[in-house]
Amino acid sequence: MTSVKANAGALTNFEVLDLLNSRGASKDTTRVIASETVSRSEYKVYDYLMETAASTQTRDSVTKFSDKCKGFKLAKAEILNIINLRPSSDVELTPILEKPDEREIDIEGILALVQELLPPLPTVEAHKENEQEETEDGEQPNMETSV
Repeated sequence: MTSVKANAGALTNFEVLDLLNSRGASKDTTRVIASETVSRSEYKVYDYLMETAASTQTRDSVTKFSDKCKGFKLAKAEILNIINLRPSSDVELTPILEKPDEREIDIEGILALVQELLPPLPTVEAHKENEQEETEDGEQPNMETSV
C-alpha cells in the first residue's frame, strides 16, 4: 500500500468505515480468526461505526453535503462533525458550531440540508435484527449480570 498524501487531514467516520471495508472488515462471526489484514482493534472500530450514521452514508451523500455546506461558511471541522453526528435538531447542532449567534449561521438551513442529503441514522430495529442474527449463529449476546 502506498500513501498518496500523508496526513491529508481528518477523516469522516464514513471514510474510516470505507477503509475498513476495503481491508476486509465485515459482520462475519469468524472474521477475527480468518482475517490477517484487519486487527482486533480495527474490528472494534468497525463494529462501533456500524452503529453510527457512517453505516448508512454514501460517498456521494458526504461529498454533496460538504459541497453545499460551503455556502454556510462553516469550518472544515464543523462540517466533519455534522457529517459524523448527523444532528436532527438545533439542540444537537448548536454545540457543534463555534459561536453560531455571532457568526449568524443559518441553523435551520443546515438542518434542512442534513435531512435532505444525509441518510437517516440506523434504526433501533435494525440493531435488534443484527443481534438476533448473531444469536441464531451461535454467538451469545453480551448480557450484564448483577451480583
